[in-house]
Amino acid sequence: MAMKSSDLPLKRIARGKVRDVYEVDADRLLLVATDRVSAYDVVMAEPIPLKGAVLTQLSAWWFGQLGEAVQHHMISADGDAIVAAVPALARHRGEIAGRAMLCRRCTVFPIECVIRGYIPGSAWREYAKAGTLAGETLPAGLKESGRLDPPIFSPATKAESGHDENITVGRMREVLGAEVTAELERLARLVYGKGRDIAAPRGIIIADTKFEFGHTASGGILLIDEVLTPDSSRFWPADGYAPGRPQPSFDKQPLRDWLDVERHAGRWNGEAPAPALPTEVVDATSRRYLEAYRRLTGRELVVR
Repeated sequence: MAMKSSDLPLKRIARGKVRDVYEVDADRLLLVATDRVSAYDVVMAEPIPLKGAVLTQLSAWWFGQLGEAVQHHMISADGDAIVAAVPALARHRGEIAGRAMLCRRCTVFPIECVIRGYIPGSAWREYAKAGTLAGETLPAGLKESGRLDPPIFSPATKAESGHDENITVGRMREVLGAEVTAELERLARLVYGKGRDIAAPRGIIIADTKFEFGHTASGGILLIDEVLTPDSSRFWPADGYAPGRPQPSFDKQPLRDWLDVERHAGRWNGEAPAPALPTEVVDATSRRYLEAYRRLTGRELVVR
């Protein structure tokens, strides 16, 4: 069963395109990943079954894989443990099953830390036109979807609505300072490198990804939000990879492909509201998310 929105007996302090954020107390937040889905900055009316559980449980799995390499905000993504820690949720156990994460509270840095190991999409379009990424010159001769070695650290501003905007590392230093910028880049590269190495033998290329970080009152830096999921990353099947063209991906590609057809046929102007999604598009998108989870973790998703 899909969840389009949550309604919990806690103070809701934010509602994003996908997540509802609740205040537990001064030190903890509850993040609930719904099954809402957006494309081209428009939230669809139809939810994607189990998408929120995939995002939450895959992030929890990655936090476990990272071990002591980086500190993170997750306390628990287990429903029983969350209810034990927050008794007010006892009657909402079914609603939070699989899709809620209890987290340490922190102050979020206003910069997305993007790591690009390959050059597809908007990054390729800028490079093909100007030979740059966020205004910074890249080597000549790159191919669409080609591997970048070493990967590029490409920060972006966090947009409340619409697209994030790529910025230079120099601009990031102006916003956060040189020391914090250097540490966030180090951590982002570290997590991406570990993720890439774990995903490779499972047949998945992590082409690019974005991370968010926050800091505690004592100054500690935490990796926050979702990590290496199909929403925050571009996953490609390794067995079909070929540079010089776009690649298939384990995310909402079936949805985007269908919307592209609707737009080109003049049935959608690219703005809200989006046209109603056919059942087969919803089902295909759900299967794509579940397959990404299965390939990476080696197990089927169990919501509990």
